[in-house]
Amino acid sequence: MAQPGQVPPIAAPSLERPSLEKLGLSPERPLVIVDVDEVLGLFMAGFGAFVAECGYELRFERFALFQNLYRPGAREPVDIAVGRELFNDFFAIGCGELEPAPGAVEALRRLKPHAEILILSNAPASAERLRGDWLKKHGLPHALILSSGPKGPITAALTAQSRGKSAFVDDLLPNLDSVAEHSPRTATFQHVADPRLRPLAPRSDKHPRIDDWRDLGEAIAAAIS
Repeated sequence: MAQPGQVPPIAAPSLERPSLEKLGLSPERPLVIVDVDEVLGLFMAGFGAFVAECGYELRFERFALFQNLYRPGAREPVDIAVGRELFNDFFAIGCGELEPAPGAVEALRRLKPHAEILILSNAPASAERLRGDWLKKHGLPHALILSSGPKGPITAALTAQSRGKSAFVDDLLPNLDSVAEHSPRTATFQHVADPRLRPLAPRSDKHPRIDDWRDLGEAIAAAIS
């Protein structure tokens, strides 16, 4: 649960220029922006359990969500439309059941005295309540923005308001590359939470890949100090 005096989770839509002040964040402190799915939370495990209840199975064959969705015993993945429907249903009713990534909650708690922390999640608007409740449930009292598309522009809009250093964590290279392009002074880090995904996830020399949250937290702290 949130401790007295800490900023409660705030859900906001994707904005061209979101306001740090309105999100309760100080522009005088470093800013750490963190993704949720496969970074703070074990998305694939949670989504796999959800689709199993719907009569489908999730296989770990490639780093592409819908191409890993099958009807039991099928050789070909489901149609994209079926995958999209399951994805939207999960965020509307099931995304509050994710388990936190090992070490993530503790790492953010250690970072909190030294930086403002903002959760930037590409998720449908239907996930707003469940995602905010999930943060509160796991003692992550941080501002939340639900967004869509590459995260560089929105990150640049946020870091432009901060007079401190900044860092960004995501599992997807397109988002990391987008942030590097639009906010080049922001330190970028890749983290893939599920061990089954790690061998499948592309990596880049431009973004340190750190899959242990204790080590990642220390690297973030060094980048913003």
